[in-house]
Amino acid sequence: MLELIWPWFLIVAIAPLFLKLGRPAESDQKALWWPNISQFNHAELNIKLKRQSFSKHLIKLFLWISWLLLVIAIARPVWLGEPKVVTPSGRDLLIALDLSGSMQTADMKINQQAVDRLQAAKQVLDRFIKERKGDRIGIIVFGSKAYLQAPLSYDLDTIAQLVNETQIGFAGENTAIGDAIGLGIKRLANIDADKRVMILMTDGANTAGRVKPDQAAQFAAKQGVKIHTIGIGAEQMISQGFFGPRVINPSTDLDEELLLKIADMTKGQYFRAKSTQELASIYATLDELEPTPGEDQWQRPKTTLFNMIALGSLFFLFLALYTRWNAIRRGSF
Repeated sequence: MLELIWPWFLIVAIAPLFLKLGRPAESDQKALWWPNISQFNHAELNIKLKRQSFSKHLIKLFLWISWLLLVIAIARPVWLGEPKVVTPSGRDLLIALDLSGSMQTADMKINQQAVDRLQAAKQVLDRFIKERKGDRIGIIVFGSKAYLQAPLSYDLDTIAQLVNETQIGFAGENTAIGDAIGLGIKRLANIDADKRVMILMTDGANTAGRVKPDQAAQFAAKQGVKIHTIGIGAEQMISQGFFGPRVINPSTDLDEELLLKIADMTKGQYFRAKSTQELASIYATLDELEPTPGEDQWQRPKTTLFNMIALGSLFFLFLALYTRWNAIRRGSF
């Protein structure tokens, strides 16, 4: 179905008629007649007059079509397509991902192969993000400072790609948990209170930043931002030392007490991910805790026709100019 955004502009189409009525009538009678032998060749004269009349009418037709198409284009026509089912907007989820130096600890496994914590997080996040149809997802990365990697968007494929492009050390080697929460609050400030959700994943303690995590959590609670926290890192890892292999705890720097406090203050939940499988299970649980609405909505896709119609107007203007030039060249204008 065709629809005009500015239908009232079509009244401008008759403007040339008023301009023509306002001009004095042109007279075909010449001021001075000068005889010429070619004028007595009636057959040649009739052919020339017919060509001249045809060229003038053709030029007027092209100009009128060009003018009408231009008016229609300015009236902003849009084509409404067939109604389509669109998943309604769910929640606005901000995922804060730790990129500090400790995330390169290779105490996680994918397909029985040892990988670092960031690689495990990427694999799980990729699936989680792509399955959140109807939600807007945003990504915050933090290390010594916190940065917005991707703003809230429904383009989940692009968000997942940006997550996969993150690298350890992008934001510095330390861990600014408070700054990450503060940035998340800022990005969720203008969102409905019941849709503000943040997922914070880290493997350490707050060692950098200008904002203290507990102060940031208090402010988040006042703003209605729910924060789910995830502590990632295995409890046991075999390390090759000078005297041979030994078992160590690679997660000694993880501040579980702080993450539990942040989740409790903001009415979220704290999760502990000691393996890739546990991390995947946590995100499956989060998917259930923060469901998207199930009711479908119908929308009609809109396609603007301005460019196509404007090009048509230019095409007929070119035809009018070309016809006039050709008529002058042949001496029939």
